Amino acid sequence: MNKAQLVEAIADKMGGRQQAADAVDAVLDAIVRAVVAGDRVSVTGFGSFEKVDRPARYARNPQTGERVRVKKTSVPRFRAGQGFKDLVSGSKKLPRGGEVAVKKAPKGSLSGGVSATVKKAAAKKAAAKKTTAKRAAGKAAAAKKTTAAKKTTAKKAAGKTAPAVTKTTAAKKATAKKAPVKKVTATKAPAKKSTARKTTAKKTSARKK
Repeated sequence: MNKAQLVEAIADKMGGRQQAADAVDAVLDAIVRAVVAGDRVSVTGFGSFEKVDRPARYARNPQTGERVRVKKTSVPRFRAGQGFKDLVSGSKKLPRGGEVAVKKAPKGSLSGGVSATVKKAAAKKAAAKKTTAKRAAGKAAAAKKTTAAKKTTAKKAAGKTAPAVTKTTAAKKATAKKAPVKKVTATKAPAKKSTARKTTAKKTSARKK
């Protein structure tokens, strides 16, 4: 049975072929994404999907018999559940025309099925996005601080230079505006002629008497 046949097999139960195809795609996509992320997808009674790491090892080429170095790799693994094994082995009979009874996972189980695994993967993605956003915000804030510091330094330098130039210019203007010192020449007061004449007249009168 391939994927198309699987869709046709459940089309009647899902209400149509398109709904069945969407359901199969959603389930397979969720399983693949969870296993790639390193989570274990477990469906009680059916089986579990998980990622297994294989260390580096040596193998032999079946055609030449030459020893070949095999790099470390990861592979997906499916382990059938006990109920699935019992049905395949024949120890339990497969119901006719009905659905295979698959026991629900107990509450609090770490392997809570595909939905739990999908939720874990979504939570990890959301956490990664938040971390990336925080880092970007931190870098932007640091860049703003650096730009502000540069502007402040430039303003301070401009402020220190401007007053010095202004003071020098003002001093030059003040020197230029100062009026030249006027030289004051001392002038002698003229002798009082009238007083001298009166004195001479008095002396003459006294002599005549």
